[in-house]
Amino acid sequence: MLQHTTARPSASQLRTRRAWHSTDSAAAESRVRVMPLARGLAVLAAFGPEQRWLGNQEISLETGIPAPTVTRLLQSLVALGYLHHDEVRRKYRLAAASLALGYAAIADPAVQRAASVEMRKFVEATDTYVVLGTRDRLDVIVLDSRVGSQAVLDLSLTPGTRLSIASSLMGSALLAAIPELERGYLQGNVERKAGRGWPVLRRRMAEKISQVHEFGFCMSLGEWEPELAAVAVPVCLPEKPPLVLACVGRTARMARPRVERELGPRLLTTAQALQERLAPCE
Repeated sequence: MLQHTTARPSASQLRTRRAWHSTDSAAAESRVRVMPLARGLAVLAAFGPEQRWLGNQEISLETGIPAPTVTRLLQSLVALGYLHHDEVRRKYRLAAASLALGYAAIADPAVQRAASVEMRKFVEATDTYVVLGTRDRLDVIVLDSRVGSQAVLDLSLTPGTRLSIASSLMGSALLAAIPELERGYLQGNVERKAGRGWPVLRRRMAEKISQVHEFGFCMSLGEWEPELAAVAVPVCLPEKPPLVLACVGRTARMARPRVERELGPRLLTTAQALQERLAPCE
């Protein structure tokens, strides 16, 4: 249900990812004129939570950029402060400048302040754990979380934690909130990466997306992790990417009747209150 993307990909997965990025980057490069910039961004995008340290050859394999070109790009990115080079490991990781760019892209102080207020109200009324997230490529990235004072579960999903959009309830809720064309494109990328697991993922995503369209929220009652239950609601804000709120708890305390009659509708009300707080003044 709330699956961390921490497993290191296999060589075959890296080859698949390289092919995916190469196809996407080839199309992108045909539309841009500044190739070094496009390739530099591709190098930065190669890093992730499961790939914190990468060497020259790994980056070349990940991006499809020739190794000599990668070497030159890495030297420039280190000099500019976007990457850090460890001479002992002979590998690179993202440095402060890159992290600052990423945070600036997803962080909106007004949104997070308003969300914090509404999330605190919810957890104290329900004694649950609530998470706020948004999408970054094929992941849900956690922006904030709150836990009720009497809650018996704290998942410690700190800001920056990533969950797979394909295998998390929050991911399905976000997919339900975006246009059908964009959703189809993302699901196509998920299918290419999922391989044989795609039919199960497709069925689950379709079920949860239908729940959002019918009820305003979607539910998981021990489907991904038997001891955990969750309900998730997309939060649609004008001129901003959609957010998602999820309430998580032990299945023993989040039986279907409570989720359907109390927690789901209450979380939907919380999302609507957040939307109203952030609506532009007429």
